[in-house]
Amino acid sequence: MTQEPTSILLTPQAPALILAPMDGLTDAPMRAVQGEAGAFTHAVSEFLRVNADVPPKKVFHRDVPELLTGGRTLTGMPVQVQLLGGDADRMAEAALIGHKAGASAIDINFGCPAPTVNRHDGGATLLKYPQRIREIVSAIRAALPPEIPVSAKLRLGWDTIDSIHENAAMAAEGGAAWITIHGRTKIEGYKPPAHWAPIGEVRANLDIPVVANGDIWSLDAFKRCQDETGCTHFMLGRGALADPTLSYQIAAELGIVPPRPQYLSDVPFDWIAQLQRLVHWTDHFEGPSSRKILPRMKQWLNLARRHGDFQAFDEVKRADSVEELFAILGATQSSSSSQTSKSFAAIS
Repeated sequence: MTQEPTSILLTPQAPALILAPMDGLTDAPMRAVQGEAGAFTHAVSEFLRVNADVPPKKVFHRDVPELLTGGRTLTGMPVQVQLLGGDADRMAEAALIGHKAGASAIDINFGCPAPTVNRHDGGATLLKYPQRIREIVSAIRAALPPEIPVSAKLRLGWDTIDSIHENAAMAAEGGAAWITIHGRTKIEGYKPPAHWAPIGEVRANLDIPVVANGDIWSLDAFKRCQDETGCTHFMLGRGALADPTLSYQIAAELGIVPPRPQYLSDVPFDWIAQLQRLVHWTDHFEGPSSRKILPRMKQWLNLARRHGDFQAFDEVKRADSVEELFAILGATQSSSSSQTSKSFAAIS
């Protein structure tokens, strides 16, 4: 039996920090880990694909198990369901099933740049057809009770950033309560830099909240994005995993959580403890022998190597088991702590 769903709603007055949906990465165990710090106001699930067959309720519960616990992770973070597809009627049917499964808000993916998704009339390919964006949003809006908000995730366009103005207007006309804009076109993929200024232009022209997303890798980058867009709502994806302290830093800057004590800023991040939480939640959702956990741990650490300051990936990537990976991490953290202690001793 599902619990009473948690309400999810963005308002102009209240700032928000949202965990981005990242297919194959921000699944239920990762969402549980990310919810523990209390920094995110809510998360958006990985997309549920709506093709010829509309997902039944059991698929919603399988992919978004938080729907069985009031729409929150077991660590307290609300989760919004995201749908992806190009057929308005089937998308509307799926949204209604999702609501009956426990979803208190529905998001629509108009931004996924994956070629396989785009070839099957989903994600960013809809950016080429503004009227279809309005049609899909409108169909979903009409299918749901009025208290269930519908939102849309967009990119700036397929191959030009100017498309965002018409596409965003179409989403708003269709009944979107808010929109999230990733500051790149589909063709740009994830090539830096993200273009934040057009997000601000859209925000100034619409009467609904606009969530800024893309290339927020640090607190300084967040502040620049805030200045360029004028937004009070932000979505954080890869940056939250590359630097697991970043979401709290930003949430504190937005006034969502209290600032961390200054002395904690000098404490090295404990990757072992963080990854142990991922193992714990993976065991909870998938069982203790899940084949996904070791590749997922390496995927996370590789992201932290490429975009953060994790420096031991060359060692941990050779690990053949979870136990070996933790042993390597333990050795590298002990070495790092020893070096830090020697440095402090030298200073004193």
